[in-house]
Amino acid sequence: MRVVAADAEIVLAELLELAPGGVEEVELDGGVVEYAVYGSSGELPDLPEVRAAAGSALVEVSSSEIAEDWDERWKRFHRPVQIDSPAPGRVPSVRVRPPWEPPGGHEQTVEVVVDPGQAFGTGGHATTRLCVELLLGLAAAEQSRGPLLDVGTGSGVLAITAAKLGYTPVVGFDHDRESVRAAALNASVNGVDIDIRRLDLRVSPIPTPDDDLTLPTVLVANLLRPLLLELASAISAPPAHMLAGGLLKGEVDEIARVYAERLGMHERERRESDDWAALWLQAD
Repeated sequence: MRVVAADAEIVLAELLELAPGGVEEVELDGGVVEYAVYGSSGELPDLPEVRAAAGSALVEVSSSEIAEDWDERWKRFHRPVQIDSPAPGRVPSVRVRPPWEPPGGHEQTVEVVVDPGQAFGTGGHATTRLCVELLLGLAAAEQSRGPLLDVGTGSGVLAITAAKLGYTPVVGFDHDRESVRAAALNASVNGVDIDIRRLDLRVSPIPTPDDDLTLPTVLVANLLRPLLLELASAISAPPAHMLAGGLLKGEVDEIARVYAERLGMHERERRESDDWAALWLQAD
C-alpha cells in the first residue's frame, strides 16, 4: 500500500489496527511512503478495509504472492538501531535490536531487545530515534532519575530504555491490548520492572497521584498530533520534562504553543529527521 507522506503516520496507526502484527515501511521518491504487510491467506486485512483506513491519503493498494520464506526476509528488514551518547562516559549509547540479532554494543551501550512482530515500535522509525536521542540528552543534563511515564508505549522501547538508564518507577500506557501484552513481555525479556497499563486518552483521563500513580518527573509521548493535543487537556499538572514525538515538522510549533498556554511549559530543544520531529518541553 502506498500513501502520501504527509498522512503516512495517521494511516500507519489505522493500518496497525487491521494488522497488529506489524508492517514494513519504506520511503519512496515523490513524497510517497509504502507499507507492506506480510502473512498467510486469512491473516491479512481485506483490501476494502485497507482502502477505508487509508482514505484520501491512498495512492495505490495491491496484493501479491511472495516467496514462502517471507518471514525470514521480513526479519532481514529489521536491523539493529544505534543511538549514540551525547555524553560518552556519563551516559551510555542505546542499541535497539530484534531478538534474533546478537548483542553488538560495547560496555558503554545499553541493549534494548524488542520483538517487532508484536506491536508498533522497533526503534527504526525516525520519531522513536528522536525520542531516544532527547531522552539521552535529558539524562546527560539532569543527574536525577525520577519517575517516568510513557504514554502510547507501543512495544515499550522508550519505557525500557528509560528503565535501563535508571529512571524509576517507570509506567507505560497504551490503548491497544496487544501493545500492553507486548510491552510487558519485552520488559521481562530486558530484565526491567515496568508497570504497563491499558488506557485510551480519548475516553479516560491520565491517572493522578490520588489514583496510586506517582507524579512523573518525565513524561514521554511518542504520539500523533491529535493525541498530543488530547494529552495536553488530560494532564492535571505539568511534569518537570516532557518529550513529545510523532510529529511532522510543520506541527511542532503548534504543539509547543498549546503546551505553553495550557501547562506553562517552554521549549528546551527540538530535533528533526527527514519530515519528522520531536520536542523537549520543560516546566517553567
